[in-house]
Amino acid sequence: MKPSRRKFLAQLGALGASTGLAGIPQASQALGKPKTNQDSFTVSILQTTDVHCQIHAHDELFWENGKSVFRKTGGYSHLKTFLDQERAKLENSFLIDTGDMFQGSELSVKTTGEAMVPILNALDYDLYLPGNWEVIYYKKSMQHLMGSLTAPKVCANMYHDLGDGKKGELIFPPYHIWTVNGVKFGFLGYTDHLVPIRQSPNYSKGIVYTKPEENLAHYMDVLRNQEKCAFVAIVAHLGLSQQIHLANIPACEGVDYILGGDTHERVRKPIKAKYAKVVEPGAFGSFVGKLDLKIKDGKVVEDHYDLMEVNAEKYPESPAMKKIIAQNEGPYLQDIQEVAGYSTIPLYRYFVIENTIDTMILDAISWQVPDVDIVLSNGFRFCPPRSTPDQTGNIPITNGYIFDMLPVDSTIRTGKVNGEQIKNWLEKELNNVFAADASKRFGGWVIKFRGMEVKFNAFGEEGKRVQSALVHGQPLDPNRVYKICACERDGDPDDMLCRFRGVMDTENTEYTLHQAVKNYLAENSPVTPTPPNSAVALDAPATLLTQVSGVDYEFR
Repeated sequence: MKPSRRKFLAQLGALGASTGLAGIPQASQALGKPKTNQDSFTVSILQTTDVHCQIHAHDELFWENGKSVFRKTGGYSHLKTFLDQERAKLENSFLIDTGDMFQGSELSVKTTGEAMVPILNALDYDLYLPGNWEVIYYKKSMQHLMGSLTAPKVCANMYHDLGDGKKGELIFPPYHIWTVNGVKFGFLGYTDHLVPIRQSPNYSKGIVYTKPEENLAHYMDVLRNQEKCAFVAIVAHLGLSQQIHLANIPACEGVDYILGGDTHERVRKPIKAKYAKVVEPGAFGSFVGKLDLKIKDGKVVEDHYDLMEVNAEKYPESPAMKKIIAQNEGPYLQDIQEVAGYSTIPLYRYFVIENTIDTMILDAISWQVPDVDIVLSNGFRFCPPRSTPDQTGNIPITNGYIFDMLPVDSTIRTGKVNGEQIKNWLEKELNNVFAADASKRFGGWVIKFRGMEVKFNAFGEEGKRVQSALVHGQPLDPNRVYKICACERDGDPDDMLCRFRGVMDTENTEYTLHQAVKNYLAENSPVTPTPPNSAVALDAPATLLTQVSGVDYEFR
């Protein structure tokens, strides 16, 4: 079957999901091998997520035997080869991406995501879910970019805003049904309902988000009892903690799997919750999740999950994909590859508490804006590691890599707060990461800061985690006013800075984040951004790699 024929069938499935025609049988996947026995067969669901526009192979960090180990993985040309080889082995395959596909690189920013469209379409996906960062270029661009992808899209909790937060129609169909040999497989989509808080507020203006549990039971009834699906998966971009929480509440009854994303966790063995199994296949195109379902007499009788590494040495670049990438990247390549400075140590962002990337950013801002007490930086997860030196013996930091670290070149802003505000803010931010109630955990890491030293109990009591806080060596004074510095967010009120409310005397500086980093590197390269232990968990190691606890899971 030709690719165009496959896409026609995929689009027919999307139409069915939104018109009530989802029960129309569809052909088995064209890239799979034909199967004559329709009573007993296997289907395979392949998943990528959180690639963040990382189109080339990159250094990836693995935690092995208590140490960081780096290998080259990912890159869409390598991923294309991997997928083509893998799908050729499978009886019936279905490829999904669960979000954050248009944010994370200079190429994406320079083209407002347009350069990613032909690349994604060439990978021959069968279904997409928008992630929390798909709104980075605002609602209209999100609709345009997602609509330019040839495969169907699903999301059951993003609505048009009719004004004053009133819900209109769903922006995307809520679910999609894939039919193989008369057996139906349902995919119900949910993205992060916290986007208006986690991202700059203006990004998602015009969209109303709801919690999955508001309509999950309804759609489960439709998929199980009306559409008679033999298998139902939630395709999610909620973060592993939120996905585990969802899998433990009654509304999730009847769901078989949650195929998740957002927090870049590497689930190698499905996490068994009360109502569903939960997986998440890493980030940056370094992995593909593969769920095999054995079907007999119309029912799922066995399931097996594997997290597969896209090793760049094992899977050579696809010439066709390499050409598409070169055509789209060419006009920007010189600036992307221009070296702004060097690091003497590997750059990464995988540890929950402190990382070398964020240390360098804080050092740069502090150097550029020296007349402040505390510098703050968000607890971002995105940006693949960089550990390979060039001919100088040091690790190059290119303009493109600065965009990888900071895709939004925000203006640096200052303001004033008192010590009591800082203490309360710290408690709130720590609870966002380590809340005992998984539904209260945000998707980011611990907030980063310079000029302050904090010791805390990560798994302590809410509101009482901070055990000590020093500002430039002196105890945090609840009555003293401190000058802070962070980045401005698009749509935040004047008295807010880095999710910090009630900030006084806010003022934008003349510098952006990128300018500060470039200026700092120009004067100080090579740098050695060793994490300074500004944040120390008393009940967890500095090498903590996940905020998830209480389940059988280990990041590695």
